[in-house]
Amino acid sequence: MEISVAEGLRGYLAEPHAKVSGEPPWPGVVVIHDALGLNEDARNITDRIATAGYLALAPDLYSQGGFVRCVRSVFRSLMAATGKPFEDIEAARHLLADRADCTGKVGVVGFCMGGGFALVAASRGFDASAPFYGPPPADMSILDGSCPVVGSYGKRDRGLADAPAKLEAKFSERGIPHDIKEYPNAGHGFANQFHLGPLNLLGKVAGMGYERDSAEDAWRRVFAFFAEHLRSTS
Repeated sequence: MEISVAEGLRGYLAEPHAKVSGEPPWPGVVVIHDALGLNEDARNITDRIATAGYLALAPDLYSQGGFVRCVRSVFRSLMAATGKPFEDIEAARHLLADRADCTGKVGVVGFCMGGGFALVAASRGFDASAPFYGPPPADMSILDGSCPVVGSYGKRDRGLADAPAKLEAKFSERGIPHDIKEYPNAGHGFANQFHLGPLNLLGKVAGMGYERDSAEDAWRRVFAFFAEHLRSTS
Protein backbone atom coordinates (compact mmCIF):
# COMPACT_ATOMS: atom_id res chain seq x y z
CA MET A 1 0.00 0.00 0.00
CA GLU A 2 1.08 3.57 -0.67
CA ILE A 3 2.03 5.50 2.47
CA SER A 4 3.63 8.74 3.60
CA VAL A 5 7.05 7.92 5.06
CA ALA A 6 7.88 11.47 6.13
CA GLU A 7 6.93 14.97 5.06
CA GLY A 8 7.28 15.07 1.28
CA LEU A 9 8.39 11.43 1.09
CA ARG A 10 6.13 8.76 -0.36
CA GLY A 11 6.67 5.03 -0.18
CA TYR A 12 5.23 1.59 -0.75
CA LEU A 13 4.69 -0.66 2.28
CA ALA A 14 4.09 -4.42 2.17
CA GLU A 15 3.21 -6.34 5.33
CA PRO A 16 3.64 -10.06 5.98
CA HIS A 17 0.57 -12.27 6.25
CA ALA A 18 0.29 -13.62 9.79
CA LYS A 19 -1.11 -16.96 8.60
CA VAL A 20 2.04 -17.50 6.53
CA SER A 21 4.73 -15.66 8.48
CA GLY A 22 3.45 -16.01 12.02
CA GLU A 23 2.24 -13.31 14.35
CA PRO A 24 4.17 -10.02 14.65
CA PRO A 25 6.55 -8.54 15.50
CA TRP A 26 8.60 -9.05 12.33
CA PRO A 27 11.97 -7.66 11.23
CA GLY A 28 11.89 -4.81 8.72
CA VAL A 29 13.57 -4.28 5.37
CA VAL A 30 14.01 -1.01 3.49
CA VAL A 31 13.97 -1.56 -0.29
CA ILE A 32 15.88 1.00 -2.38
CA HIS A 33 14.81 1.18 -6.01
CA ASP A 34 17.12 1.47 -9.00
CA ALA A 35 17.48 4.49 -11.28
CA LEU A 36 14.10 3.82 -12.91
CA GLY A 37 12.31 4.66 -9.68
CA LEU A 38 9.56 3.10 -7.58
CA ASN A 39 7.97 1.20 -10.46
CA GLU A 40 6.05 -2.07 -10.74
CA ASP A 41 9.22 -4.15 -10.47
CA ALA A 42 10.27 -2.39 -7.25
CA ARG A 43 6.81 -2.93 -5.77
CA ASN A 44 6.86 -6.62 -6.75
CA ILE A 45 10.22 -7.04 -5.04
CA THR A 46 8.86 -5.33 -1.93
CA ASP A 47 5.89 -7.73 -1.94
CA ARG A 48 8.24 -10.70 -2.27
CA ILE A 49 10.23 -9.62 0.76
CA ALA A 50 7.01 -9.23 2.78
CA THR A 51 5.90 -12.71 1.72
CA ALA A 52 9.15 -13.99 3.23
CA GLY A 53 8.11 -12.57 6.60
CA TYR A 54 9.50 -9.03 6.70
CA LEU A 55 7.87 -5.63 6.95
CA ALA A 56 9.08 -4.19 3.66
CA LEU A 57 9.12 -0.49 2.83
CA ALA A 58 10.31 1.06 -0.43
CA PRO A 59 10.76 4.85 -0.16
CA ASP A 60 10.36 6.81 -3.39
CA LEU A 61 13.63 8.73 -3.67
CA TYR A 62 12.05 10.74 -6.49
CA SER A 63 9.09 11.91 -4.37
CA GLN A 64 9.90 15.58 -4.66
CA GLY A 65 10.06 16.14 -8.39
CA GLY A 66 9.89 12.78 -10.17
CA PHE A 67 12.47 11.03 -12.34
CA VAL A 68 13.50 13.85 -14.68
CA ARG A 69 14.04 16.37 -11.93
CA CYS A 70 15.52 14.07 -9.29
CA VAL A 71 17.65 11.40 -10.94
CA ARG A 72 20.76 13.54 -11.39
CA SER A 73 20.64 14.96 -7.86
CA VAL A 74 20.10 11.48 -6.39
CA PHE A 75 23.13 10.13 -8.25
CA ARG A 76 25.18 13.10 -7.05
CA SER A 77 24.19 12.30 -3.48
CA LEU A 78 25.22 8.68 -3.97
CA MET A 79 28.64 9.72 -5.27
CA ALA A 80 29.09 12.13 -2.34
CA ALA A 81 27.67 9.61 0.17
CA THR A 82 25.54 12.35 1.70
CA GLY A 83 22.38 14.32 1.04
CA LYS A 84 18.62 14.03 1.10
CA PRO A 85 18.33 10.47 -0.30
CA PHE A 86 20.22 9.21 2.73
CA GLU A 87 17.89 11.22 4.97
CA ASP A 88 14.95 9.55 3.19
CA ILE A 89 16.46 6.10 3.67
CA GLU A 90 17.00 6.85 7.35
CA ALA A 91 13.40 8.05 7.67
CA ALA A 92 12.23 4.74 6.19
CA ARG A 93 14.43 2.79 8.60
CA HIS A 94 13.07 4.73 11.57
CA LEU A 95 9.47 4.30 10.46
CA LEU A 96 9.88 0.51 10.38
CA ALA A 97 11.94 0.21 13.57
CA ASP A 98 9.43 2.30 15.54
CA ARG A 99 6.37 0.29 14.52
CA ALA A 100 4.81 -1.92 17.18
CA ASP A 101 4.74 -4.85 14.74
CA CYS A 102 8.51 -4.60 14.06
CA THR A 103 11.19 -6.28 16.14
CA GLY A 104 13.39 -3.21 15.80
CA LYS A 105 15.87 -4.97 13.54
CA VAL A 106 15.93 -3.55 10.02
CA GLY A 107 17.83 -4.61 6.91
CA VAL A 108 18.28 -2.87 3.58
CA VAL A 109 18.11 -4.15 -0.01
CA GLY A 110 19.04 -2.13 -3.09
CA PHE A 111 19.38 -2.58 -6.84
CA CYS A 112 21.94 -0.91 -9.14
CA MET A 113 21.87 2.72 -7.92
CA GLY A 114 19.91 1.46 -4.93
CA GLY A 115 22.57 -1.18 -4.34
CA GLY A 116 25.13 1.62 -4.05
CA PHE A 117 22.93 3.31 -1.46
CA ALA A 118 22.54 -0.01 0.38
CA LEU A 119 26.33 -0.35 0.59
CA VAL A 120 26.86 3.14 1.98
CA ALA A 121 23.89 2.80 4.34
CA ALA A 122 25.31 -0.47 5.72
CA SER A 123 27.34 1.59 8.19
CA ARG A 124 24.39 3.80 9.18
CA GLY A 125 22.20 1.91 11.60
CA PHE A 126 21.03 -1.10 9.60
CA ASP A 127 21.43 -4.66 10.85
CA ALA A 128 22.07 -6.32 7.46
CA SER A 129 22.54 -5.08 3.90
CA ALA A 130 21.87 -6.81 0.56
CA PRO A 131 23.20 -4.83 -2.43
CA PHE A 132 22.36 -6.23 -5.86
CA TYR A 133 25.01 -5.04 -8.37
CA GLY A 134 25.62 -1.89 -6.36
CA PRO A 135 28.70 0.23 -7.12
CA PRO A 136 31.13 0.39 -4.19
CA PRO A 137 31.75 3.90 -2.82
CA ALA A 138 34.75 5.80 -4.14
CA ASP A 139 35.95 6.14 -0.55
CA MET A 140 36.05 2.53 0.61
CA SER A 141 36.68 3.62 4.21
CA ILE A 142 32.93 4.36 4.34
CA LEU A 143 32.47 0.59 4.61
CA ASP A 144 34.68 0.22 7.70
CA GLY A 145 31.75 0.09 10.13
CA SER A 146 29.36 -1.89 7.95
CA CYS A 147 26.74 -4.27 9.24
CA PRO A 148 26.81 -7.80 7.72
CA VAL A 149 26.56 -7.63 3.91
CA VAL A 150 25.30 -10.14 1.33
CA GLY A 151 26.15 -8.88 -2.15
CA SER A 152 25.16 -10.26 -5.56
CA TYR A 153 26.88 -9.39 -8.86
CA GLY A 154 26.94 -10.60 -12.46
CA LYS A 155 30.22 -11.59 -14.07
CA ARG A 156 28.98 -10.17 -17.39
CA ASP A 157 28.47 -6.76 -15.78
CA ARG A 158 31.50 -5.00 -17.26
CA GLY A 159 30.80 -1.75 -15.44
CA LEU A 160 31.26 -3.46 -12.06
CA ALA A 161 33.91 -6.02 -13.03
CA ASP A 162 36.12 -5.34 -10.02
CA ALA A 163 33.38 -4.66 -7.46
CA PRO A 164 33.06 -8.20 -6.01
CA ALA A 165 36.81 -8.51 -5.43
CA LYS A 166 37.01 -5.04 -3.86
CA LEU A 167 34.16 -5.78 -1.47
CA GLU A 168 35.48 -9.24 -0.59
CA ALA A 169 38.87 -7.77 0.28
CA LYS A 170 37.42 -4.87 2.28
CA PHE A 171 35.01 -6.92 4.37
CA SER A 172 37.59 -9.65 4.98
CA GLU A 173 40.13 -7.04 6.09
CA ARG A 174 37.67 -5.53 8.58
CA GLY A 175 36.23 -8.83 9.81
CA ILE A 176 32.73 -7.87 8.67
CA PRO A 177 30.41 -10.88 8.12
CA HIS A 178 29.72 -11.09 4.42
CA ASP A 179 28.68 -13.24 1.48
CA ILE A 180 29.74 -11.76 -1.86
CA LYS A 181 28.92 -13.84 -4.93
CA GLU A 182 29.45 -13.28 -8.64
CA TYR A 183 27.20 -15.15 -11.07
CA PRO A 184 28.91 -16.31 -14.29
CA ASN A 185 25.77 -16.25 -16.46
CA ALA A 186 24.43 -12.93 -15.22
CA GLY A 187 24.90 -9.33 -16.24
CA HIS A 188 23.69 -6.05 -14.79
CA GLY A 189 20.11 -6.02 -13.55
CA PHE A 190 19.81 -9.82 -13.43
CA ALA A 191 17.30 -9.76 -10.55
CA ASN A 192 15.03 -7.06 -12.01
CA GLN A 193 12.14 -7.80 -14.33
CA PHE A 194 11.23 -4.92 -16.60
CA HIS A 195 8.61 -4.88 -19.33
CA LEU A 196 10.42 -2.87 -22.00
CA GLY A 197 9.35 -4.78 -25.11
CA PRO A 198 12.07 -4.88 -27.81
CA LEU A 199 14.48 -3.08 -25.45
CA ASN A 200 14.67 -6.24 -23.34
CA LEU A 201 16.44 -7.97 -26.25
CA LEU A 202 18.85 -5.06 -26.61
CA GLY A 203 19.59 -5.35 -22.92
CA LYS A 204 20.43 -9.03 -23.28
CA VAL A 205 22.82 -8.24 -26.12
CA ALA A 206 24.48 -5.61 -23.92
CA GLY A 207 24.87 -8.10 -21.07
CA MET A 208 21.93 -6.80 -19.07
CA GLY A 209 18.56 -8.15 -18.01
CA TYR A 210 16.80 -10.75 -15.93
CA GLU A 211 18.51 -14.12 -15.44
CA ARG A 212 16.19 -16.40 -13.50
CA ASP A 213 18.58 -19.02 -12.11
CA SER A 214 21.04 -16.41 -10.83
CA ALA A 215 18.24 -14.26 -9.41
CA GLU A 216 16.63 -17.14 -7.54
CA ASP A 217 19.93 -18.25 -6.06
CA ALA A 218 20.67 -14.68 -4.99
CA TRP A 219 17.30 -14.41 -3.24
CA ARG A 220 17.90 -17.75 -1.51
CA ARG A 221 21.19 -16.39 -0.16
CA VAL A 222 19.66 -13.05 0.85
CA PHE A 223 16.83 -14.64 2.81
CA ALA A 224 19.20 -17.11 4.52
CA PHE A 225 21.49 -14.20 5.43
CA PHE A 226 18.60 -12.10 6.71
CA ALA A 227 17.29 -15.02 8.75
CA GLU A 228 20.66 -15.21 10.47
CA HIS A 229 21.20 -11.49 11.05
CA LEU A 230 17.68 -10.05 11.33
CA ARG A 231 15.79 -12.84 13.05
CA SER A 232 18.45 -13.63 15.63
CA THR A 233 17.47 -12.64 19.17
CA SER A 234 21.08 -11.89 20.17
